[in-house]
Amino acid sequence: MVDEKAGVTVTGTVKWFNSREGYGFVTNPHGPDILLHTDVLREFELGCVQEGSEVQLTVVDTPRGMQAERVISILPLQNDSRPARGVIRHPTSEQIAACPILPARIKWFNRVRGFGFARAFGQGDDVYIDIEALRRSDFTELATGEAVAIRVMPSENGRKAVAILPWDVGVTDIELV
Repeated sequence: MVDEKAGVTVTGTVKWFNSREGYGFVTNPHGPDILLHTDVLREFELGCVQEGSEVQLTVVDTPRGMQAERVISILPLQNDSRPARGVIRHPTSEQIAACPILPARIKWFNRVRGFGFARAFGQGDDVYIDIEALRRSDFTELATGEAVAIRVMPSENGRKAVAILPWDVGVTDIELV
């Protein structure tokens, strides 16, 4: 058993990772699979990692099993027939500013789970909102039915809000007749 206070370096392969749930697992050639939490990825400035990527981690053995403590490196998939995605990085402020602003209503948002959904006006599909978008905004909570403006960009699983703004942010000076 590894001393819980001293991490060891392990190189493994991402077995699966679900960014909506906030965790995934890495195969460990020396023992049980390793839990990889999204908070550990954020410290490496990532929000997600592709299944099959080779990762080098510092891991600790906890009462609940092996857990990643720190990401040292990530190598994207080699010989993958899909378009190269490697990892998904958090959008830069320039990328966020270039995203369209859409009026929307919050369907629901669970701060504890760290995500929720909005419905953009006049559009059928839901827009995913994660806790990072909330942290980038001036909002501390999102209430069901609340009118907001969202900046949206495509993601692996559909559209994702990357910024949440007051509902009237898109209103410009209008000449009243």
